[in-house]
Amino acid sequence: MSYKLIKEDKFNYIEVGEGQPIVVLHGLMGTLSNFSGILDYFPTKGYKILVPELPIYDLPLIKTNVKNLAKYLNEFIKHKQLENVILLGNSLGGHVALYYAKLYQENVKALVLTGSSGLYENSMGDTYPRRGDYDFIKEKVQDVFFKPETATKEIVDEVFSTVNDRNKVIKTLAIAKSAIRHNMAKDLPNINVPTCLIWGKNDTVTPPEVADEFHDLLSNSDLYWVDNCGHAAMMEVPEEFNEILIKWFSEKNL
Repeated sequence: MSYKLIKEDKFNYIEVGEGQPIVVLHGLMGTLSNFSGILDYFPTKGYKILVPELPIYDLPLIKTNVKNLAKYLNEFIKHKQLENVILLGNSLGGHVALYYAKLYQENVKALVLTGSSGLYENSMGDTYPRRGDYDFIKEKVQDVFFKPETATKEIVDEVFSTVNDRNKVIKTLAIAKSAIRHNMAKDLPNINVPTCLIWGKNDTVTPPEVADEFHDLLSNSDLYWVDNCGHAAMMEVPEEFNEILIKWFSEKNL
């Protein structure tokens, strides 16, 4: 199902459903369409899903970092007058969720992290020496997933376009370096909200040992493994992802 992109003030977002708000945060190369399985499923279970576009390529270069993305998220949550939100983040989106929780924990009801950065991640590299090579970029995108066919032509085309845009490359590298600088290891023990970790056993970007470390450092966390799955469980195995999460919500009375 396709969803209308709402544009209000400086915010672009999708909103579906009514009930407990879940704010979904995409990754560095992610798009709002990555979460179609969540958008289709959770509004039928009594949840309001909001997926804002993070201004990764719109912030001034000096402000292109995880901290300012978390502050942007706070502005969006205030704009929508949301309270006790559940934050669900993949990759960089998970990192932004964690940084928001560091700053505004009183407004976070729960966290859901899948393939989250914040501790350690492998990237496509510090530079893109073959950014004009479509087949090379296609291979790099496919490597993110356990099933290469998950990397549709639409996804590959979007990444190819991004890495061939000089401004976007500069912003991408700024965010990647910021993610390293804003390592959350010292902050995680202070984040006490219920946290659901859903991790692909075949994740090569944020490998399984990263999930184990998140689980160790987040005192109120539960870790669920997904077999034959890479960096984006909500895309590769949407039904299994949703089943794990709705069961966890039930157990936590969320």
